[in-house]
Parts: sequence; structure tokens; C-alpha cells
Amino acid sequence: MTFCIVGTDGSGRFGMAVSSSSPAVAARCVHLRDGVGAVSSQNITDPRLGTKLLDRLEAGDTARQALDSVVAETPDIDFRQLVVLDSRGDSAVHHGGRTLGTFGEGRGPSCVSAGNMLSDDGVLQAACDAFESSGGDLEVKLLAGLNGAVAAGGEAGPVHSAGLAVVSGHGWRDTDLRVDWHDDPVAELGRILDIWLPQRDAYVTRGLDPQLSEGYGVPGDDR
Repeated sequence: MTFCIVGTDGSGRFGMAVSSSSPAVAARCVHLRDGVGAVSSQNITDPRLGTKLLDRLEAGDTARQALDSVVAETPDIDFRQLVVLDSRGDSAVHHGGRTLGTFGEGRGPSCVSAGNMLSDDGVLQAACDAFESSGGDLEVKLLAGLNGAVAAGGEAGPVHSAGLAVVSGHGWRDTDLRVDWHDDPVAELGRILDIWLPQRDAYVTRGLDPQLSEGYGVPGDDR
């Protein structure tokens, strides 16, 4: 019911884009941490596993070591699909024995993709290929990955939610966008990203040094 792409741009930014047939997928699946990496917990989702995996990465584990540790200690791991990208750019994926439908993974030099209930097992490599061939900000590359997956067939059924988030070392997600229910959530996510990206850095400035921030430019702002 879910496919995702997790990636980095090599500058310390990590991000993930995800889409699903179920509502509010990004609220459950996306797990990011500054300087540590990115994780997706999906299929029959347990969001707690995202935190556990990031904790292992922060303690010094590689993606594979973190995944192996969490898989070994999780009783119901057969229901889970997990995707891990560490600060080195290395990745690891777990597909539980009860992962739903057609599932698999794709990889590129700076990304990894995984999903379930797919229309075709080539969807995930298409996502990674689109990510790697796209230029621009990490957010743009992640959205390209989602669109590449959709163009290759996406899920077996309709998708209804999507999300995209990135961390850049500021202490919070400088991009965190969600479409929780929509007939075409990936297209809607792209529309919102077009609005957000030109303003992203200004909002970072407001958080880090409000004295340098620009006026809001809205009614009531008379500075």
C-alpha cells in the first residue's frame, strides 16, 4: 500500500518522499534526523521502528548493522518493511515475509526506494533512476522519484496521500509537506512544493536569526 524514495544530496541533507493508498502516510512512515540519516517504516507500519533505527544509526551503526539489530529484536518483524539510509549514504532494506502484494526495492548512488502492493516490480528502480537523473534541490529530486514511480505504474490501486520531508542540520525539518487525502496526491504535492521552495530559506532564517528575517508581506505587517 506504500512506496517511498529516500535520498541525500551529499551535503548533509537527507530526505524522503512517500505515497500510499491510505490517508496521512507521511505521518507514520517518514523518520529523519539531522546528521544521522533517514528511515521509512511501512507495509503494516510500526512508527516506533523508525525511532529505533535512527537511534542505532546515531549510536554509530551502519545502515545494515542498525537494520539487522532491529530486525533481530522485533517479534512481529514479518509484517514490516523497513528502509534505512545512513550518513555515509549506505542503505539497507528489510521485506518481512508478510509484506503485501508485489514488493521490492531500487537503488541509486545516493538513494534507495522500496514499496509494496505495486503494479510492477520495476516501479522502484524507476523511482531511483528518476531521482538520480533529476537536478536541483533534494526536494525536487525526491518529487522526481515519486513521479518516476507513478509513471512506471505506481501502486496496483489508486493512491490517496503523499508527503515529502528534508532535514539539513538546522534542528528541524526545513521542508515538511503533506497531502493527507487527495485524488492525485503526488501532483498536489508538486503544486505545494512549487509554492514552498521559494520561501524555504526565508523560514530557516526566521528560525535561526529573526533579526535578519524579512517582513511577512501580509495584511497587518507594517514593518
